[in-house]
Amino acid sequence: MHLLHLDASARRRSFSRALTSRFADSWRAADPGGGYTYRDLATDPPPPIGEAWTEICDDLLRHGITDPARYPDVVTTPGRAAAWAVVEPLLAEVLAADVVLIGSPMYNYSVPGALKTWIDQITFPRMSLAGRVFVVLGARGGAYGPGTPKYVFDHQERYLRDFFSGHFAVEDPVFLNVELANTLVDPVLSHLTDKHHESVARAEAAVDNLVAGLAVRRWVG
Repeated sequence: MHLLHLDASARRRSFSRALTSRFADSWRAADPGGGYTYRDLATDPPPPIGEAWTEICDDLLRHGITDPARYPDVVTTPGRAAAWAVVEPLLAEVLAADVVLIGSPMYNYSVPGALKTWIDQITFPRMSLAGRVFVVLGARGGAYGPGTPKYVFDHQERYLRDFFSGHFAVEDPVFLNVELANTLVDPVLSHLTDKHHESVARAEAAVDNLVAGLAVRRWVG
């Protein structure tokens, strides 16, 4: 089993990074012989897609190419070759993975720009990543869970869930979030600090249970 581990937080010490590290460490300890790839999207962000990328995308549609092994067939100009040089290693990492682990804080109600750019770079028409497990471990400054006043503003989990399921055909992507992180720095929210700590404890326990559950699937599958 191969684990692809991505972090997108701009903070070196962040709750999303702590959760993905907890997951990855437990996963690797349970299967020391398994494959592991790490990419820090915040410190080494992929560039935005350009016109040459759109040309590749158009030709894939035009020729009905859905097999990633055939994507290079439409890399026919120097501009497309330069675009493909960016895409190829990113795409290869995803295709090699059995589990894709993503650390994604909420920024301005959505995902970090580097994560969105990564998604843009690796996504092509009618592309399926079915059969892979996607796990997104996040953090939010406030409370955005079901039943909270700001639930309707959650375009982080909702966007990722809709995209991974709707475009990549990934079944039941997993989301776990630490909430109310801003209680540690914003005096206005300080009365909710205990709820933040409870959120951290729940997320850590859920990560441990998730790794254990996936380990069972790994061996019986």
